[in-house]
Amino acid sequence: MALAKRLPDLFDQTPRAPLAERMRPRTLDEVVGQQLWLGPEGFVRKALQSDRLPSLLLWGPPGVGKTTLARVVARHSQARFAALSAVLDGVQQLRELVAEAQAAGRRGEKTVCFVDEIHRWGRPQQDALLPHVESGTLSLIGATTENPGHSLTAALLSRCVLVVLEPLGPAEIELVLERTLADPRGYGGTGLQVDPEALQHLVAQADGDARRALTLLEAAAEPLLEQCKQDHTLAPMIDLQLLHRAPLRKGPRYDRQGDEHYQVVSAFIKSLRGSDPDAALYWLARMLEAGEDPRFICRRLVIFASEDVSNADPQALQVAIAASQAHELCGLPESRLALAQATTYLACAAKSKASYLGLGLAQQAVERWGTLPVPDHLRNPSSSVDKALGWGQGYRDPHADGGFNDQGYLPEALRHAEFYAPTRNGHEARIAERLALWRQLRRGSSGQEP
Repeated sequence: MALAKRLPDLFDQTPRAPLAERMRPRTLDEVVGQQLWLGPEGFVRKALQSDRLPSLLLWGPPGVGKTTLARVVARHSQARFAALSAVLDGVQQLRELVAEAQAAGRRGEKTVCFVDEIHRWGRPQQDALLPHVESGTLSLIGATTENPGHSLTAALLSRCVLVVLEPLGPAEIELVLERTLADPRGYGGTGLQVDPEALQHLVAQADGDARRALTLLEAAAEPLLEQCKQDHTLAPMIDLQLLHRAPLRKGPRYDRQGDEHYQVVSAFIKSLRGSDPDAALYWLARMLEAGEDPRFICRRLVIFASEDVSNADPQALQVAIAASQAHELCGLPESRLALAQATTYLACAAKSKASYLGLGLAQQAVERWGTLPVPDHLRNPSSSVDKALGWGQGYRDPHADGGFNDQGYLPEALRHAEFYAPTRNGHEARIAERLALWRQLRRGSSGQEP
């Protein structure tokens, strides 16, 4: 069938294939990193050795070995191996694969189904796959860069072992590059060398992504080797100067719509809340470098100023709004300075969530008590009928009493409710002192013991 015919293409490596494809590991021992899963006591290695591989969900950023691990499983497992792409294939292709797996099962053969980018499948495709995974008709290996807890159904997730793959460390990326220089599938036999400074530069640019490291190496090596063919006096040596001339610039691992986006934003907000301006600036730089919309950052700063700083430093909201206005006025790159100023100000400001928490308590009171009537003395007597009903009578203007009086402003059922509890941080400490006195006076006027 069409699915079976596509499988050799998925695993074949040709001399004209990209370097990252040619250097893809073929055995578990060739895989670099992921020792928690692939080491001598690793779960996946032991499962393969016993030929009892459960369904797996491989979750990790690009270039950490998700597809590689699936291909290695294909070579090690005694099961049939079939592959689908969640980008290209849907329910119809899945049905064809299941039919093949059922036929193979009647012959006593197991089937492993690899689904790349499985987070792209909606609920109908996932639900169509579920009963066949549950019945054992096939074992699933799903690969995803998105958080499975957000993108996959709970039923499918519960039937798989979640394998979290981490970015490769610098030493592991360096090992990948060194192997490539020595392996005939890469540049072994060409005489190509990379000096130590250039090698470390490539490692840093890779940012934990083996595929990116090999792509950068290939982009620098191929023109150089071609020049060496034309001019035999040239040495095939990649140095730091050559890399700086080549358009090799990493893009930070950040997806404005994906899980990494939310994790970086979360780190940014928590750094502000934790009063760490250095960390907050780092995460701000990460977002800006990755192309995040500055207006999104401005919105988060304004929200933070009210939610986490509030009256502990009333100027914080003004600073955040000013940064937003500065971006609209100046645009990038100049507005980065305003964002940095607001970020450091908010990180160093006194913090209070009292307004945020107080609103939550007030909302709970609304839900519990419903729409309590406005007290008559607080109503606006805008007509003769209103006045005849006594609306507005008894209202005392605080300005006439020197700025404060002990009059109540809540519905009778909530007369003594307290929603706002100012902290002792920053400006809010002075608010707390005034409010404590005012509440004491109001309790006294109502006959309640102060």
